[in-house]
Amino acid sequence: MKISCENVEVHRNELVVLKDINFELAENTNYLVLGEGGSGKSTFLDVLAGKLFATKGQVKRNVKTILVPRDYGFHKIVGAAYQYYQQRFNAFDSEIGPTVYEVLQNQIIPIGTVDLKSIELKKPEYDDSWVLDVTEMLKISHLLQRKITSLSNGETRRTLIAFSLLQRPEVLLLDNPFTGLDIASREALKAILGSLKHTQVIMACSLNDAPESFDTIIALENGEIKYEGPKSNYTETSISTDSVNDILKGINLENSFDDFEIAIKLESGFVNYGEKVVLDNVNWEVKKGERWALTGPNGSGKSSLLSLLTGDNPQCYKNKLTMFDKRRGSGESIWDLKKKIGFVSPELHLYFNKNITVWKAVGSVFFDSAGLYNKLTEEQLDIIHKYLALMGILPLKDRRLIQLSFGQQRLVFLARALVKNPPLLLLDEPCQGLDYNQMVYFRTILEKILAAYPKTLVFVTHYEDEIPNAVNKRINLFDGRVIEKGL
Repeated sequence: MKISCENVEVHRNELVVLKDINFELAENTNYLVLGEGGSGKSTFLDVLAGKLFATKGQVKRNVKTILVPRDYGFHKIVGAAYQYYQQRFNAFDSEIGPTVYEVLQNQIIPIGTVDLKSIELKKPEYDDSWVLDVTEMLKISHLLQRKITSLSNGETRRTLIAFSLLQRPEVLLLDNPFTGLDIASREALKAILGSLKHTQVIMACSLNDAPESFDTIIALENGEIKYEGPKSNYTETSISTDSVNDILKGINLENSFDDFEIAIKLESGFVNYGEKVVLDNVNWEVKKGERWALTGPNGSGKSSLLSLLTGDNPQCYKNKLTMFDKRRGSGESIWDLKKKIGFVSPELHLYFNKNITVWKAVGSVFFDSAGLYNKLTEEQLDIIHKYLALMGILPLKDRRLIQLSFGQQRLVFLARALVKNPPLLLLDEPCQGLDYNQMVYFRTILEKILAAYPKTLVFVTHYEDEIPNAVNKRINLFDGRVIEKGL
């Protein structure tokens, strides 16, 4: 016996999240954990890792088990230094962060230290030869002297897994490790995970992303194991989109903010942090009603480009940028711009206050705030309920975000992006964290809205099948530069 669950039940805030869980880890087997958002996948991994205790039943574990942090953010491994790095666009990030080597060896200097001589670093945690073996396997040995804050999503992901493998776990638990990775990074990580010889892996991810060697499925539904067995005998269920048309009929999608011709015009756009160039001479024009896909590998500058448009990057005022026919900095407030933009991004999701209820999180967008501090009108409350119904999460409206699964939270933020009916949608990896059925459902919603009304769209993704059919233009970035633009 390595890990086993016997009649396990788990409650969270009076909610039954898992029930009647019986499982025993088989020798030399890698598992793929499947299920829709809210089915209990993350809770199941937490229980196996010992991060969450069973309310009923018994969990036994006699092996070294490590759960890789599920948001795969670098702040999870720099510990107390996190608050110094949490702003993604801080100009000093790339200059003052610890190196990959220092992170892997647990030799992080406390941020804010004035006198470096006053700090006595611990001895390296591991033999350098072991560090080199693991980092070469994960293809990050060339990053050892790079600052952790300068890494792309894919590089950070592999660094976190290296951090875990250095500890020689017998069982490694991963929760959606492919989320946010470009095609090349996904394929590299799949090959790595599929080739581990001395560590068993239990991983929650989509069936399409799973390495071929993961041939045993655990499928969860409403907190119960509905299937456990070989991949060859497993059939995924499809989701109906029939209700979308009926709900959309009750929503007014005509907007009153469409008095413009040019939604976005960036001329010789740039972003740099010291000597690090993130965007370099980007020229881009988006006219009203156009639908664009913004693509490129991790670290190519996509999110930095969007941060200029939303005003979240202070360098936006150094750029020659026009939004809704008005030059940025010509007198309009950032709040005037935000009224016309529906926005979602991994960063918004990560840093948003998770202690407020679902309906308040959605309603906060009417005031472009991260919390609800003003009273909503009856009309606003009604439209919030309609969009929650459209996303299939109306029954969750009174729960706090922290009580929801990651995928359910993402549906809340998608409702938030749509609810004020903006003329411009900036959707940065909107389907991140959704299972395949949820992705198809949201794509259907978006396609029907775009087919009926001339909304302008910028859609960022690493997955071609997520892109709505209405998208007919593309801008592709690589290393901060535009390498392709057009139809």
